[in-house]
Order: sequence, then C-alpha cells, then structure tokens
Amino acid sequence: MKEKNKKISIWKYFKPHKLAIFMYLMLDIIGSVGVVIGSILLADGVAFCTISDSQPIPDYKMAIILFAICAGIYVVRAACWHTSSIIYQKTSNKIMADMNYDISNQAFKLSSRAYTDNNTGTFVSRMVQEPDNVVRNIVNLVDTITSTLTAMALIIYIMFLNAYIGLIIFGTIAITGLIETKRMKLHRKNQKVVRKKHDKVHSISTEIVKSEKDIKSLGLEDKLSEVAKQNYIEYKDANYKMAITNISYWRFRNIILQLAGLAMMIVGVILLEKALIIPGTFMLIYQNHDGLYNVVWSIGNMGDAITSIKVSVERMFALYNEKEFPAEHFGNTSLEKVKGAIEFKNVEFAFVEYEEKPDLSKMKRKERKEYKKNPPERKIKSTNKIFDNLSFKIKPNTTVAFVGKSGSGKSTILNLMSKMYEVDGGEVLIDGVNINDLDKKTLRSNLSLVNQFPYIFDMTIKENLLLAKKDATDEEVIDCIKRASLADFISTLPEGINAKVGESGIKLSGGQKQRLAIARALLRNSAIIMFDESTSSLDNFAQEDIRQSIEALKGQGTIVIVAHRLSTIRNADQIFFLDDGKIIDIGTFDELFENNAKFKNMFYAENLN
Repeated sequence: MKEKNKKISIWKYFKPHKLAIFMYLMLDIIGSVGVVIGSILLADGVAFCTISDSQPIPDYKMAIILFAICAGIYVVRAACWHTSSIIYQKTSNKIMADMNYDISNQAFKLSSRAYTDNNTGTFVSRMVQEPDNVVRNIVNLVDTITSTLTAMALIIYIMFLNAYIGLIIFGTIAITGLIETKRMKLHRKNQKVVRKKHDKVHSISTEIVKSEKDIKSLGLEDKLSEVAKQNYIEYKDANYKMAITNISYWRFRNIILQLAGLAMMIVGVILLEKALIIPGTFMLIYQNHDGLYNVVWSIGNMGDAITSIKVSVERMFALYNEKEFPAEHFGNTSLEKVKGAIEFKNVEFAFVEYEEKPDLSKMKRKERKEYKKNPPERKIKSTNKIFDNLSFKIKPNTTVAFVGKSGSGKSTILNLMSKMYEVDGGEVLIDGVNINDLDKKTLRSNLSLVNQFPYIFDMTIKENLLLAKKDATDEEVIDCIKRASLADFISTLPEGINAKVGESGIKLSGGQKQRLAIARALLRNSAIIMFDESTSSLDNFAQEDIRQSIEALKGQGTIVIVAHRLSTIRNADQIFFLDDGKIIDIGTFDELFENNAKFKNMFYAENLN
C-alpha cells in the first residue's frame, strides 16, 4: 500500500538550532537598534552645538558626551554583528547539511520511473542548490527585516517630528508599495521559469562532461553544441526577461523615491527658513532622507527572498509528492534465509510515455492554484507493451540464462526481478512470496545486479568493493578480485588496490569497469546474482575467466544471466529463449541448439562475427 504524501515543514530543520537562531536575532536587533540610537544621538549632539530660543548658549560639553556615547554604541554594534556572522556561518552550514542529507535520502527512495521521467538537473538542483537558496534567503530575509525596522524607526521618528514630512513619507510608501506588490507577483512567476530552464542547462552540461569520449568519437560536437546552445539561450532569455521586468519596476519606483527625497529636503529647508524646525532636526532629516529609499528597497528584497524561499521549498519537497515523483514501496515480510526460488506468474508490463507536464507559468493564477491543489493524473502519450501473461519458474541454486534478440525483454525481466520496475499485472515471487510484500532489507540484501554499463564511484578500487560489504576481510577482497579477472590489471597500478578510478570510473576501460562491478557482486555473495550482458565489454580471455568464475558459483546461489554471447551460457542449467516478450522455448544449450533453428542461427551468427 502506498504511503500518503508526507507533510514536510521547513521549520523542522531550524527547530534544533533555536538557541543559536535566537542569539543571532538578538545580536542583529541590538546592532540595528544601535543604528537608530546612534543617529538620534548625533542629531541631538548637533542640536546642543546650535543656538535656539530654548538654548541661548551652546552646550559643547554635552555634545561631546553624546558623541562619545555614540562611538561606544558603534563599537558594541560592530561586535554584535561580528558575533552574529560567526553564529550564522556555523548554524547555516549545519542546517544546509541536514537538508541535503534528507533530500538525498528521499532521492534514494524514488522509483526508476521518477528518474526516467525527469532529467538529471531536476534532482541535482533540488538536492544541492535549493537547500542553499532556502537558508541563504531566510538569513537575508531576517537581516532585511531588521534593517527595514531600523530605517522605519528613524522614519517614524522623523514623521513625529514634523507632520508635513510625515505626509510625504506616508504617500510615497503607499504608492511604491503597490508597485512592489505587482513586481513581486511577476518575479515569482519568472523565477519558476528560470529554475526550470536551469535544470535543463545543468542536465545537458552534465551529459556533455560524462559523454565526452562518445561525443568526440562519433563527431557529435557540432550537434551537441547546438543542443547546448539552444538550452543556454532559453535559460539566458528567461533570466533576461526576469531581470528586465525587475529593472523596469525598480526604475519607476526609484524615480518616485528620489522625487520624494527631494521633496523632503525642499520642505525641510522651507521649514528651517520659517524656524518651524531646529537645525538638529533638519540634520536628522538630511542624514536619513534616503531612509525612505532603503525601506522600500528592503521591502522589495524581502518580497524577493520570500518568493525565492517559497519556490525552493516547493521544488525541494516536490520530491515527496508521489504524483510528481513516484517512490518505491516495500512490504513488511522478512525472510530469515532466502533460498533463491523465483517465479513470474502471469506478469504484465509496459513502458508508458506520458504527455509533458503543463507549463504552470503560462496558467492564470486561479488555474495554477487549482492545478497545484488537485493535480490531474498525467495523460498517457503512448504505451509499449513488453510482457503479457509472462510465466516461468527458476529453481533455487540453479544457473539460468535468458537469450533473444534485442528488444525481446531480457533486461526488463531482471529489472522486474529486482523490483527496479513494478509489474502492471501478475506477480513476481521469491521463495513463494510476492516481492511487493517483502521488506526492503530482505529484497535488497539478497539480490545483486551487475549491469551492462555499471556505475563505478569516484573512489579507490578497494573502496568501491567495500561498498558491497564494508566488513569484508582482505582475503575476501583479494579472492573476488581474482575470480573477476581483475588481479593482473591491479598489479600494473603503482598504488594497486588503492588506486583512484575517477568519476564514473573514467580511468578504467569498459571491460575493467565490468570486472570491478562483477567483483563487487561476488563480494556481496547474495542469494541471487543477476548478470545483465555483463561480459559484453570483455575480451575472449577475460570472458572465459568470468565464465569460469560464474561456473564456480554454481550451487552456491541462484544465478540469472542475460546473455548476448551464447558461448558464455553453454553450461547453464536452463536457458529461456525469448522472442517479442514471450518465452518460445526452454532447455539446456545442447537441447536448444539441437531443436530450435532460431537459437542455432543466433549462435552461428555470433561465431561468424
């Protein structure tokens, strides 16, 4: 049964750091209050230096005392902001690490369909970039709020000092507030488009880096350059549109603010001339006449930060939404010891291509809100039926092989067997238990799959092997290396088993990658080992070594081989011959060679080549 979508709150990441966050806020507020008090003290100090009706004689001593207090406040303010910066660095990195960890863990739980339906950038940006955006923008929001409150406190103080200037300030805030509201709505819409385009740019960039050899060997530089260029242009255009929209609104807003600032200064001069304000008040107005500009600008920054936070949170936690990113589900049945019996019972499976998701940025606000609240089921664009009522049994501790032309469904059987794909109908059973009812530990710890193109991690050879069994002894590691015909290659490396293989095993050949993956599977020693064309990149000598290694495993577990080279499965206990998603014959190698013309022709064609 599928779990309900989890309700994730961003607060859960900040809650463990409440004390640090509280200290950060307090220090930030104290520093900001210091700005307000310092400005008022400076104005008062100037007032004590001037002559007025209420002060016929200047009080220079008092002015110096106020200036000295102001200096002390500046020192305290600097200390508060320095300490708050240190707290920010320590706490924000911990919060980001927690987010990265949780989002990465959720990515492990997603089904293969989720990865098939989305590009690499979709996941990488959500796991790495969005947590950073959230924390950075929340801190920026807090800092902006405190600085805004500081500027507003000074403005309110000025408004109380003089009603005329107060009216100018009030009217300006009302007009610019309306402008910012409109801009922020457009900014959120544009930002979502930019993030989506960024995902595509990230994906094509990753593909170019990882497929560099194939691109060069096939002469695809120009073609891939065009594809990359188109993605970059779309990303650039989206960024440009967002920037131009913001700039247009900002320019209009700034004109209003600048005119308002000039109006404040003109009114201040007129009031000073008419002796309706004292020089100290005028100085305070002059010092902070751009405070209005800062307040409106800060409000706009707050809006941008809130928008960015919302977009990032939506994108991060979308990975928990099963309608958008389907997750794997396991049962609760645990098997103490898996024997290795496998059965497909009336299995149905099809590859389904869905229509593209609608572009929410092009929807009206009401439509977009309704779509998010009740997203419809995605419409099917096309269906490619692979299996219909497929049934077979594999006895425990036997070696079986699946053969057939490309597209007959051989590799799909392994993916269904390991629950990488889920059946559309029927059952896949292990030891008589539906794999959907097995818990994750039972299923994953008892099955090993060696792919045709295995992924090798950016670690040493030994570290790659120990991923399969972290407590393996040196003797076990060496034994698996020998059985996978990897020993001769390792002996040529200056660092031996501790040699780094590079990202995706870039320092290894295709055959060396497969041997390392086979050694990794052998070290795991699971009850069921599946080989998917795993000798396709090996030369004839290494292929024979691997065949002998697999032969040596006979009787120790269930071995399932998807084979392209029929010579590698001559000693299989049973061979299933597939054609167009159906098992058309079953037997030993000799039986099929003797009785099945298609099988015989495949063998001859292979050996003639």
